[in-house]
Amino acid sequence: MKNSNRRREALLYHAKPKPGKIQIVPTKKYATQRDLSLAYSPGVAEPCLEIAKDVNNVYKYTSKGNLVAVISNGTAVLGLGDIGPEASKPVMEGKALLFKIFADIDVFDIEVGTKDIEEFIQTVKNIAPTFGGINLEDIKAPESFVIEKRLIEELNIPVMHDDQHGTAIISSAALLNALELADKDISKVRIVVSGAGSAALACANLYVLLGVKLENIIMFDKDGLLSNDRLDLSDLQRRYATTQAGITLSEALKGADVFLGLSAGNILTPEMLVGMAANPIVFAMANPVPEIDYDLAIATRDDIIMATGRSDHPNQVNNVLGFPYIFRGALDVRATKINEEMKMAAVKALAALAKESVPEQVNIAYGETKLIFGREYIIPKPFDPRLISTVAPAVARAAMESGVATHPIHDWERYEEELLERLGSDNKMVRLLTNRAKMDPKRIVFAEADQLDVLKAAQIVHEEGIGLPILLGNRETILELKDELGFDSEVPIIDPKTKEEDATRLKYADIYWKSRQRRGISLLDAQKWMRERNYFAAMMVNLGDADALVTGYSRNYPSVIKPMMQLIDKAPGISLFATTNMMMTNRGPMFLSDTAINPDPSADDLAKIALMTAKTVKMFGMQPVIAMVSFSNFGSSTDPSAAKVRQAVEYLHKYYPDMVVDGEIQADFALNPEMLGKKFPFSKLAGKKVNTLIFPNLESANINYKMLKELYHVDSVGPIIMGMDRPVHIFQLGASVEEMVNMAAVAVVDAQEKEKRRRMSAG
Repeated sequence: MKNSNRRREALLYHAKPKPGKIQIVPTKKYATQRDLSLAYSPGVAEPCLEIAKDVNNVYKYTSKGNLVAVISNGTAVLGLGDIGPEASKPVMEGKALLFKIFADIDVFDIEVGTKDIEEFIQTVKNIAPTFGGINLEDIKAPESFVIEKRLIEELNIPVMHDDQHGTAIISSAALLNALELADKDISKVRIVVSGAGSAALACANLYVLLGVKLENIIMFDKDGLLSNDRLDLSDLQRRYATTQAGITLSEALKGADVFLGLSAGNILTPEMLVGMAANPIVFAMANPVPEIDYDLAIATRDDIIMATGRSDHPNQVNNVLGFPYIFRGALDVRATKINEEMKMAAVKALAALAKESVPEQVNIAYGETKLIFGREYIIPKPFDPRLISTVAPAVARAAMESGVATHPIHDWERYEEELLERLGSDNKMVRLLTNRAKMDPKRIVFAEADQLDVLKAAQIVHEEGIGLPILLGNRETILELKDELGFDSEVPIIDPKTKEEDATRLKYADIYWKSRQRRGISLLDAQKWMRERNYFAAMMVNLGDADALVTGYSRNYPSVIKPMMQLIDKAPGISLFATTNMMMTNRGPMFLSDTAINPDPSADDLAKIALMTAKTVKMFGMQPVIAMVSFSNFGSSTDPSAAKVRQAVEYLHKYYPDMVVDGEIQADFALNPEMLGKKFPFSKLAGKKVNTLIFPNLESANINYKMLKELYHVDSVGPIIMGMDRPVHIFQLGASVEEMVNMAAVAVVDAQEKEKRRRMSAG
C-alpha cells in the first residue's frame, strides 16, 4: 500500500496544479503597448539587425548565454532502460529543475525521436544556435560516447553527457581525498571496477588522467572479466581488457586498494571486502541498493573509506555536486567546449572544498556538531552554499587558461558575488530544514488529525522520516481517512474524549489544576478542558509524552494560542511570546516578526522580539541582519510609532553592540542596499543584505507576510512561535498540506534544539 500511495503522490505531483515541472516566464515588462512594441514588432528588429552584423551579439540581446538544452532519446532512462523519448520527458524536466535551483540556469528539455546516431547528431546540430550549452542525458552506451564525441568536435558550445562525466568528476574528487586519508600513492593503487557501462568507463578514464596506471585497473561487467579473448566488447571497453583470464571478482579484489561499483546491489560480499588491502576504498554506487550495504561494510572493516550514491550515508557521490556548476562556469565565459582541463578543475575544486571549514548552515542541515575532513566526509555535501562560488569559478578559469573561453572574466571578486546572488531564487532552506529534521525525528502530536489535510501532512511527515506522528482526534474518523489515503502504517491514535483515555485525562487535569488553582481554575474546569484536544495535546508535550505539537488548521489563531499560553511556560529568560515567518523570497529567506501574537508591542517588547528572532535565524544557520522597519527613517518623524522603534534600536545598540541591527528605517531603504548606502552610509546595515524585518505592530507584519504570500506566491514557513519552553507551533487557519509539513519540520528542529539546550544545562 505504501508503494501504491507513493505512486499516486508522484503522479499527482507531476499532474497538478498544472502538468509538468517547468514553465517559461517573461523577464521584461509587458504591461503596455509600448512594452509589447519593444518586445516584438517593430522594436525587436533592432537586436535582430545587431546580431546579423555580429553573431556574438546574440549573447547580449537574447537568453542564449544562460540557456542549456537537456537532450535525450530515452534509450537509457534511469534504471528503466529504453522507454522512449516521451517517457523520458519527466526525467529531463527534473534535470531542468536541478539546473535552475542549484545554478540559476534556464533549460529547454528536448526529447528526440530517433535511435539513429547520425539523425540524432544532425538534430542537435540543427537546434544548437538556440543554446549556450548542451547536456546529453540518458542515452545508452556505446552510442552515447560516439554522439558526445562528434558533437564536441562539431559544435562551438559546451557539450557534456552528464551520465558519464558527472559521476566520474564527483567520484574522482572523492578518490583524491580518500587516497590522501589512506596514505596511498595514486600511481600505485590497484582498482577493481564492477560495471562497464558509460559511467564506469568515464570514471576509469578520468582516474587514469589523475594518475592511476591503466594496467592497475581491472574491470568486470555482467558477463565477467573484461579480457582480451572476449568478442563482445566495445572499443571503449577493450581499453580495459586484460590478458588475465578466468579470474573472478573475488579473486581480483584480493589485495586491491579500491573498489568502484556501478553495477548491481549486494554483489560485494564481506568476504571479498576482508580480502582487500589495508584502508580499502569502496565506492558502492549502485542505486538504490549499493553493491554492499553501508552498515555491513563498516562492521566488516573498521579501516574502510566508503562512499555510496545514497543520501542517508556519509560521502554521497551525487551528480548535483558537479553538472550545475560546471555548466555555470562554462556559460559565464562562453566556453566553446567542456574539455578535460575544465573537468579536472571541477575535480580539484570539489576535493579542496571538502578540506575547508564547513559553514554552520551545512552543519545544521546535516545534524552535525562540526563536519571535518575525514573518512566520513571526503566530498562536500549537496546543500553546501559554497559550491557555486567554488566550482564554477574553477571551471571558468580552466576554460580561460586552456583557450576555450571567448568572454573572459576580469573581476573575479565581483563574479563570485554574482554567483552567490543567484542562490536567492529557490527554496534551499526548506530542503535544509527537512533534511535536518530527518537526522533525529521526534514525536509530533497532530492535534487535528481527523481533518483530511492534516492527516495527509502527518502521512508525509511519517513516510519521509521527518517525524513520528501521534494522531489526535476522533478515532473512527481518523481510521476512515487513513484508509482513504492508503496511510496503512501503524502510528499512535489518541481520542481524548474516549474512556480509554480516562486515566491519562484525569492525570493531566490534576496537574493542570494544581498549576492554575490560584488563578480561578477549579478541578472540574480542568477535567472539562482536558477533553479538548489542544489542552490535552499541550499537556502531552509538557509532560514528555510527546516531543512537539502542531495544531491550528481548523480554528482561528487566538483561540488556539490561548491554551498554549496557559499550559506552556516561557523559556528561561524570556518574558513574552512572539512569532516569525520565514518567507522564501527571490533574494533568499526573509524573516518577518511579529506576525501573529503581539498587537502593539512596546519599545522594550520590540527589542525582545528582535533578540528572539535573531536566535531563530541562527537556528537556521544564517547570520541575522535586522532592519527595524517603520514609515520613518532615522528620526524623520516624532510619531510615537516611529519613536518606539527608535528606542528599541537604541537599547539594542547599547546592550548588544555586536548585533547587526538598525532603524527605524523604511522597508524600501532596508531592502535596497544601493539606496541605503547613498542616503544613510552611517547605518549598521550599509553594505549588508538584510534578511530580517521587525515590524512596529502585528497589523503591519501580518498584512505584509500575507500579501507576499498571495501576490507573489512566496512560500512561507510559520508563524514560528518563539519564547515557549516546549516545541509548540500553530498553523494559520486553512494552511496547505505543504505548509503543515514544513511547520512539522520546524517543530522537530525546535525539539532538537530545546533537547540540546536542556542537556547542556543539565551537564
